[in-house]
Amino acid sequence: MPESCPLCGAASRPFLDDGRRRYLRCLDCSLSFLSAHAHPAPDAARARYLLHRNDPADAGYRAWLERLLTPLSERLRPGAAGLDFGCGPGPAASSLMRARGFAVRDYDPLFEPDAAALDARYDFIVCTEVLEHLARPDEVLRRLDSLLAPGGVLGATTGILEDDSAFRSWWYRQDPTHVAFYRPETVAWIARRFGWGLDSPGPGIFLFSKPPAP
Repeated sequence: MPESCPLCGAASRPFLDDGRRRYLRCLDCSLSFLSAHAHPAPDAARARYLLHRNDPADAGYRAWLERLLTPLSERLRPGAAGLDFGCGPGPAASSLMRARGFAVRDYDPLFEPDAAALDARYDFIVCTEVLEHLARPDEVLRRLDSLLAPGGVLGATTGILEDDSAFRSWWYRQDPTHVAFYRPETVAWIARRFGWGLDSPGPGIFLFSKPPAP
């Protein structure tokens, strides 16, 4: 039976079955997602994350992060406070933002489970290569919206599915911890869902702006 979309709750249809994993496509927001029955166990996911090369000392990785952090920083006041959500085992985005003079806390459910970090409000949130790992993206996005102060900015990166016919061979799908795949219209749906402004300064880079308080 098709599963409900984990982002918007709408009905879905079969999208791809590669013989090992089954994917579905939401009929409303166009999210493509891995069937919940095929999600990796937490220990297997953690082991996979430890293989990711997210070293803050790696110049190439820093340059990749700057595609998001530079335009994000341009939208922030000096000394703004932020959260690196889903920072992973080697927080890099937060260290680069601290070097700019911003105060940043780290949070990751596996590697930095600081529950107190989820009790504050922030001028900005960095969420790099996290959205594709979310089994319940609506739940997480609602939490991020609650953490973001009025006028704040959520900066996110994720791979974007432009060509459905390429999904089977897409390298992004090969990572077993990637369970949610976003099309441009999916990202636009997220912005509408939360009343956020949306800017995309580069491929797979998104700045969601929360309206200021009245």
